Amino acid sequence: MDEHKKKLLPRFRYGEIHPRAHEELQRGPCYQLYRLVPLDVMELATGLGLENYTPEGVEKAVKNYWRCVELLAKEGAQVIIFGGAPISAVLTRPRVVELLRQTKEKTGIPADAPLEALIAAMKHLGLTKLAIGSRWADKVNEAIVKYLNDGGIEVVGITKRDQWASDAFAMTLEQGLDIALEVGREAAKIAPEAEAISVPGGAALSLHVIPALEEEFGKPAFTNMSVEVWNQLVRPGIIPPVQDWGRLLAMKG
Repeated sequence: MDEHKKKLLPRFRYGEIHPRAHEELQRGPCYQLYRLVPLDVMELATGLGLENYTPEGVEKAVKNYWRCVELLAKEGAQVIIFGGAPISAVLTRPRVVELLRQTKEKTGIPADAPLEALIAAMKHLGLTKLAIGSRWADKVNEAIVKYLNDGGIEVVGITKRDQWASDAFAMTLEQGLDIALEVGREAAKIAPEAEAISVPGGAALSLHVIPALEEEFGKPAFTNMSVEVWNQLVRPGIIPPVQDWGRLLAMKG
């Protein structure tokens, strides 16, 4: 193989199914990802085409799931992340677990989803009580609480800002950064008995909440991206532990 070509080939291909369609503006997934992973990890991404978090909206979008899987598999993805915590929550845990199982069975590629990675992280740390900094409406929150309960995690506090998909996607970068930290702090304060804090949701860039919340409240803090990268890259030893972005990512698998 040509040595110059070899220098550019990725060591690992990280496949992500983002909730939205790719013809729309998408801000931030790679921007955050490359705070955590080496530059020879390549993100391959496609969009599910989600319009809203309602059951009808999720059912419509999930019809595109296997097309997305096929695209990522064809490009050589070595893991497939089914992104979007509200999508998983509305589908329910049994359906998501079955989708991930079928993905591995049909393609040979391991698959993960943010709430599954969050459950894995909590169990790895021996924790069961979680506070969630949520921007979503009651119906989405209720689905997230049910999903995590089904995975053995007790949600002892959850915030809300009544956002649906259109509200979340309409936020500016600065609004997303601010609200992620705001709901994370609020969640920690309303549920002091929580053993950890999670701020899910990709529409608001939220990686910065991890060191802020851990320093302020002395508890592990997570985002979708942090648990996904830990579960699929750090934990199996594909990349080394990541410093400066929280306790979880700094741990060996």
